[in-house]
Amino acid sequence: MEPDELVLSQAQELRRGTVVLACLTLLKQPQYGYALLETLNDAGVPVDGNTLYPLLRRLEKQGLLASEWNTDESRPRKFYKTSLEGLTVCAGLVREWQALVTSMSELTKETP
Repeated sequence: MEPDELVLSQAQELRRGTVVLACLTLLKQPQYGYALLETLNDAGVPVDGNTLYPLLRRLEKQGLLASEWNTDESRPRKFYKTSLEGLTVCAGLVREWQALVTSMSELTKETP
């Protein structure tokens, strides 16, 4: 495997856990799945729909997201929103993320 291919593969692994935090953060404001997918991709967090939709269902099943159907438009859409428990988990994940960023910044700092 070429170095560029290895970087892409490993970068995907790095991003995998960050999608949960990104979803819990972005869904503080209700969004439907496709809009969330576009927002994530536009923000530089590339996610495939085949990954996102099962993740949303799993987070809902865990009680971290709430959902409701909007049938006001011609096409019904399921809107997701971070639940109260999800907000608590999100705050904890943000603390973990910030600690990890600090640690990794120190570990990857180049020495003169």
